[in-house]
Amino acid sequence: MQIRVQIQRPLVPRYRPAGSRARFSSTMPRPYRFHISASWHGKTPPSPPSKGNEAFSLDSSIAIWRDHMLSSQRAGFTKDAGEDFFYIQDMRNQSGVSFGVADGVGGWRESDVDPSLFSQALMYHAHRYAKMAWPGEPEIDPTQDYEEREAVEGWEMWPRDCLQAAHDAVLRERAVVAGSSTACIVNLNASSGLLRAANLGDSGFMIIRSSSVFHRQRAQTHGFNFPKQLAKLPPLLKKFSGATMDLPQDADLYETKLRDGDIIIAFTDGLSDNVFNNEITSICSLVARAGGPEDTQVQTIAERIIQYARACMVNKSRVSPFEKAAARDGKFWFGGKMDDVTVVVALVREVI
Repeated sequence: MQIRVQIQRPLVPRYRPAGSRARFSSTMPRPYRFHISASWHGKTPPSPPSKGNEAFSLDSSIAIWRDHMLSSQRAGFTKDAGEDFFYIQDMRNQSGVSFGVADGVGGWRESDVDPSLFSQALMYHAHRYAKMAWPGEPEIDPTQDYEEREAVEGWEMWPRDCLQAAHDAVLRERAVVAGSSTACIVNLNASSGLLRAANLGDSGFMIIRSSSVFHRQRAQTHGFNFPKQLAKLPPLLKKFSGATMDLPQDADLYETKLRDGDIIIAFTDGLSDNVFNNEITSICSLVARAGGPEDTQVQTIAERIIQYARACMVNKSRVSPFEKAAARDGKFWFGGKMDDVTVVVALVREVI
C-alpha cells in the first residue's frame, strides 16, 4: 500500500495579510548584468494559526534571513508573503545570480501544519547553497600556477542540485515538522549569459523577448489544482514504508542563452492562475515605454504585475486562467482565484 503525501490545493480561498516588495540589483564586471527585483502580496485577512509547526524563533537563522528579505517595503505594507517565499542571491565571486520562488501547499493546514514554514526553509537553504557555488565551471586565471588554480573555492551548481541540497536540508530542519511546497530555481550566468532552471510543481518562470513570450515553463501537476511538490512527511506517516513524494530529480530542466533586453519572471501560481501571458507582456511594454533607470523599471514591473494579479483575483466577472483550467476538468469556477502571489523579475543587459 502506498500513501501519496501530496496535498491538493483547497478550492475554498484561504487568506493572509497583504505583503510587500523587495529590491535587489546585481552589477558584475562581466559580459552580462542583471537588474533584479521581487514583489509579493499575501492573502487577506490572515489564515488562522497552525498548531503543528510553531513559527521560527525570531533569533533563528531562517527567521533573521526571512525578515531581511522582506525588510525593503513601502510604509503601511506588512512583511508577510503568506505561504509563498522567494530568494535572490549573488553566486560566488559575483559570477551570476540565483533566484527562486516556492509556494507552500495550503492543504497541510487541515493537519494543523503551517505551510509557510516549509517554503521559507526551502528558499533559505537554496540561497545558502547558491551563495557558495558558481553558475558554471569555477573561473580560474590561466596565468596562475597549478596550485593557485586548484585553490579556487566553490563548485558548479545546477538548479536541480541546489533544489536537492535545499530539500535535504529541510528534511533535517527540526523546526519544520511537516509540509510541502512547489519550487522553481533559476541561475543566470554573468559570464556566458546562460540561463539554467529547474521547476517542480505549478510555480514557474517565463522569458519575455521582444515584447512576446519566448518561453514559459509548463506546470507539473498530478491533476487539476494538485501540483507536484517536495514534501516532508509528518512523523505519523513515517511508519508506512510505501509512502512516496515527489523528488527534486522529478523537476523539469531548462537551459537557454539569454539576449540583451530579455526579461525573466519567476512566479507562484497566484500569478499564473489569474493573469494571461499577453497581459504580462503588456505590463512589461508599458513600463519600458515610460523609461527611467533600469532598476526602477524592474521594480515597477514587479509591482504592477502583483497589483494586476490582485485585481484579477477579486474580479468574478472576468474569465481567468484558473476558470478555464477548471472547465477543462469538468469543474465550475467563476473569475479569479484568491491566493498568495510572488514574482521575481530580472532584466538582462549585455555590457558593451
